[in-house]
Amino acid sequence: MELFPDEAGVRRLSLVRLSTEIARALAPVGRFAVEGEVHRPTRGATGRLWFTLRDRRSQIAVTCPANRVRRCRAVAGERVCVTGRLEWSTDQGRLQLVAEEVTPVGAGAVAAAIADARRRLAGEGLLERRRRPIPRLPERIGVICGTEAAVRADIESVVADRFPSYPVDFVEVTVSGAGAPEAIVRALRALDARPDVDVIVLARGGGDAPQLLPFSDEGVCRAVAASSTPVVSAIGHEGDRPLCDEVADLRCGTPSLAAAAVVPDRGALEVELARLLGAVDGAVEQRLAAAARELAGVDRHGALVAGLDVARGRLDRAVGRIEVLHPGRRVAEAAHLLESRRLRLEALSPVRVLERGYAVVRTADGAVLRDTATVAAGERIDVQLAAGRLTAAVDDVSPA
Repeated sequence: MELFPDEAGVRRLSLVRLSTEIARALAPVGRFAVEGEVHRPTRGATGRLWFTLRDRRSQIAVTCPANRVRRCRAVAGERVCVTGRLEWSTDQGRLQLVAEEVTPVGAGAVAAAIADARRRLAGEGLLERRRRPIPRLPERIGVICGTEAAVRADIESVVADRFPSYPVDFVEVTVSGAGAPEAIVRALRALDARPDVDVIVLARGGGDAPQLLPFSDEGVCRAVAASSTPVVSAIGHEGDRPLCDEVADLRCGTPSLAAAAVVPDRGALEVELARLLGAVDGAVEQRLAAAARELAGVDRHGALVAGLDVARGRLDRAVGRIEVLHPGRRVAEAAHLLESRRLRLEALSPVRVLERGYAVVRTADGAVLRDTATVAAGERIDVQLAAGRLTAAVDDVSPA
């Protein structure tokens, strides 16, 4: 329905129009953070979280979408800070606070939240995982810090003292309050993806427990454990111990100590390099002196004669192999073998047998005659001699 003013000037609205105007009126409020006590938290089947945020005189319904639940800690009776926006629920006709993040407030609540996160991480073995070594000479150092100048100035001062102009990249992000854990995780993953960054430092100045709480966030701790690049935790002062200290590959009490741990000392490196070069020079000189002594003790004439003898022996053996393998010699051997076989074949030839006075006798049908039983008197036979042949008739047969 459109607006219908009556005689008294009262506006008549449709529910749709009314809901639209309520939502429009809430828009200027924008994103905000408010503290209160959690009352009656409930988790829906879809994973969505509902609870009431209240104090002594006021209360408001709070809902947290399923994809933000990991950022929303809602324990009954615990005081929290809710960051989000107001929303008018048209289907239920009520105002609710849509939470982006719910964090505990107060030392007791913060300690309880950290203890719960520690139990979950320990159950997955992330607190006892194998630590990665910190490289002695990193190609480049990545530092994740806040926008405050003090932490960066402290680290730059240490770099200037230990190794001026050493390659250090600073990534400034929000390190406390709403959205800090997600910003830290994004920066950590971006530095881990760079092949030139060999070590990452998480650095922050001091603060109270709620201010340091992002560095005990489960998402931050899991990103530290999953990083392929070694991570150094340098959060707060010496006495501060956020949960990422227990997951990192190295824990340093302050950002300055972390810089001293990862930035090499140029003076010490130069001293060590000079020592190593001196050791190499000394070793080379010792080897040369030992070689000179060995050379001085060598009988050069005897060594030369022995070498010539060895060379002559090798030459004689080579000549012998060449003679054995020479083509002319192999042809002569083959010819000799061929001649001996030819003579042997001639000796076995039937012609040679006939020349010695023997003859080959065949019957009329050409069969060789070997037994008198195969011929009868009066039959004609053929006689093969060494020179020529003749035909004869059998006059008489005498059995063997």
